[in-house]
Amino acid sequence: MGFRPLYPAGVLWALISVALWVYAPGLLSPRLGVLAWHAHEMLWGFIATIAVGFLLTAAATWTGINPLKGKPLALLCGLWLVARLAYLGSNTTWLAIAVVAETLFFAIAALALWRVIGKTQSRRNYGVPWLAMGLAVANLLYVHAAWLGDYNALMTAFNIGLVDMAVIALLVARRVIPFFAMRAINGLELPMHMGTGQLQLGLGLFAIATGLVGLPRIMAIALALTGLISLYQLFTWKPVAVRSKPILWILYIGYAFMGLGLITAGAWLLDLTPGTLTRAAVPAHLIGMGGFSVLIIGMVTRTALGHLGRPLQLDQSMVASYGFMLAAVCLRLAALWPSSFAAGLLHAAAACWVVSLALYLWRFVPWLIRPRFNATPVPSTTVNIRAAASPRRPS
Repeated sequence: MGFRPLYPAGVLWALISVALWVYAPGLLSPRLGVLAWHAHEMLWGFIATIAVGFLLTAAATWTGINPLKGKPLALLCGLWLVARLAYLGSNTTWLAIAVVAETLFFAIAALALWRVIGKTQSRRNYGVPWLAMGLAVANLLYVHAAWLGDYNALMTAFNIGLVDMAVIALLVARRVIPFFAMRAINGLELPMHMGTGQLQLGLGLFAIATGLVGLPRIMAIALALTGLISLYQLFTWKPVAVRSKPILWILYIGYAFMGLGLITAGAWLLDLTPGTLTRAAVPAHLIGMGGFSVLIIGMVTRTALGHLGRPLQLDQSMVASYGFMLAAVCLRLAALWPSSFAAGLLHAAAACWVVSLALYLWRFVPWLIRPRFNATPVPSTTVNIRAAASPRRPS
């Protein structure tokens, strides 16, 4: 399934790319430019990669059909790897290779999702393949702006990609957080928020559309409202009830950061953020690190345990990975404030980030490369029912 190769690949790349960006930037000379490369690899190389892995896995649950497996899944992962390496190249040829590989990565994933969702008429998920394809379009706009050296167009494209990914994250999290919580805590009843979820989705898509046509103030209002809805949903999911369940509260914290980040992004677009908050990096890191990355460390743990047939219980390394990720977020946000401690805070944030993701890889990679824990081997004497039911071919 999609999560098996893409979870460890995305996590490992997030670890490596941040370590390079913070500790050895002199080794980097990408055609995009070092800063643009860092932003790109965090959003498309890490966050969107984990999202694709999750969606390919979730679609199998939604539809009963695995969208990609075997050689097609290997091809998808190969394209992802080519893109990651080619984006490190310092000339236009390597950049072109990276763009083609990355566009094919998202296009194939979107088509695979559409194939199974359309075939089973899973209407509530019809928008998912289009959102996956939206990541490819935003990536093309971003790379084109970087190639031209147009900073304003670059920021617009990055924001479109960020909001597209936020819509995917909110759509998924709104479904799974209350479901996971009710499964884990006996007697807990939580609303699924179908109505506010539809409004949230509509506002997110409206924000993308207004961003594309150059209406930042209208986009800002849509983003702020989307964030407010997220915080309202979170409040109704009884956060206090999950305080003793790290596998749940990590998702709650990520969802809270997502809501706060969207509200801050709206305020930033309206020029309502004072002092240091006027930096574009503030909403980007609130959403990207506080929202996406915290949700990711929780989701790649919970969903991997579930799909691998493991008990839904955390060991010390898993809880520690959550703690280091939250420390990384707090330290990185603190480093955005100009001070003599900024560089030290940034390095400390990167160290916590690396440790958090390394702990995940150390614990989960041995499981991800092995068969499902509770899988029952098929005896050699078992008859293939489908084959037995079909007429025999003449020898």
